Amino acid sequence: MKTTIFNANDSPGTIAALAPWFHNLHLPDGSQTAPDHPLGDFPRCKWAQIAPGLPADLTGWEVLDLGCTAGFYSFELARRGARVTAIDRNPHYLAQARWAAAQYGLEDRIDFQQRQLYSLADCRKSYDLVLFLGVFYHLRYPLLGLDIVSRLVRRLLVFQTLMLPGEEVCATDDPGIFGGELLSDPGWPKMAFIEKRLADDPTNWWIPNHAGVEAMLRSSGLRVIQRPGPEIYLCQPDPENLSCAVTWNREEFEAATGNEARGKG
Repeated sequence: MKTTIFNANDSPGTIAALAPWFHNLHLPDGSQTAPDHPLGDFPRCKWAQIAPGLPADLTGWEVLDLGCTAGFYSFELARRGARVTAIDRNPHYLAQARWAAAQYGLEDRIDFQQRQLYSLADCRKSYDLVLFLGVFYHLRYPLLGLDIVSRLVRRLLVFQTLMLPGEEVCATDDPGIFGGELLSDPGWPKMAFIEKRLADDPTNWWIPNHAGVEAMLRSSGLRVIQRPGPEIYLCQPDPENLSCAVTWNREEFEAATGNEARGKG
């Protein structure tokens, strides 16, 4: 692989060398990495919705940023005093994030790691705050991913996903074997499966509805405490409603993640 040497004093040249960018970062010298982003000033526009629900002072907090991309959220949380572990499977995004961290002078507060979310299944560490933004619908095995993540949350989880339209929620008690009509109710928890592509992206697999998001969060041992914006859920661990992945169905979870074979169950 060709090694590119970046000049920290030449932001425009480095921005071009590291393109394309999905995060529009506002750098200290006034440069922006993606000023013509199709979603606007992204993800700053999302952060404006999320930020008020988080403590302004995160000194002493340990944060996990899943799918950090170019690091926008990691930088914002580090500025509030948090120690951040930021993971992404894409080395291109991590190169952007590491370079940008140096521009902000935050490189000593953020540990960038190239890894898959599923590799956290054997992680025995928990985090005060976990960001799970824009990742869920890219997972081929989404509920397994959510079960893995929920076990890492000490205080707060911020969850965001693409969603089907509608806010309906219906009762989900056992409909019986012949209760197919209830399953067709607009408020029944659902996910649409994307067989090929969505927005020309082959990694977009699942799009849930609102009822489905809340049901899956509950099933993974979390409770929603706030809806900061469209498609965004602020959650806490629910000690009165533990995930079945750590109770009666733990054996399946450990087998699915390989922990059973490794003797880490």
